[in-house]
Amino acid sequence: MRPNKRWREDSGQALIETILLMTFVLLPLVLNAVNFGYFFLVALNLTSSVRSSGLYSITGGATPATIALPPAGSTTTTTSVSYLAYQDLTGAVYSPSTSAGVQVCSPSVGILNGGSATQQSQCTQFGLGSFAAADVDPEKNGTNTVPAFMLNRVDVAYTFTPPIPLTPFNALLLVSTACSSSGGTVTCTFYRHTEMRAMN
Repeated sequence: MRPNKRWREDSGQALIETILLMTFVLLPLVLNAVNFGYFFLVALNLTSSVRSSGLYSITGGATPATIALPPAGSTTTTTSVSYLAYQDLTGAVYSPSTSAGVQVCSPSVGILNGGSATQQSQCTQFGLGSFAAADVDPEKNGTNTVPAFMLNRVDVAYTFTPPIPLTPFNALLLVSTACSSSGGTVTCTFYRHTEMRAMN
């Protein structure tokens, strides 16, 4: 039995239509998934950077018996808290020295309202971003006047453009308040912070 002529002319048409349709449907999904994955990679690295530098700010690099807290320091002083925060970002995100900001609040910087009920750590900032001040520790000393502990605070901000910056490929990211679109290009800014107690 010979196939009819009409069947031979239409063979492969559905396959070509499927390939064309899949290109327009799957490509945006794949590119959105790439950007979404990068978004979470940055979020995880920022969270890790803040946590490790916050812990270092209250314990230092030697032993728990060490009296002196590490300096907030500049981003080039290798024993400083801000240097550690930037180093945790390096290798994971692009150019943290120009796209990131760090704030360190620690008694090593200074103490505001010393000896009062509103005593808190002073802050110093490096790079981009605007950050909140350190809070006052809620627990008071035995006479219920001065906080028993000082809160050390470390903030990190990082601004980035997703690998595929065009708005249609960032639909999932634009749901987040961290990302915005301007002129067809998406930009995201993450802020992460941690506060840890240090003995007063």
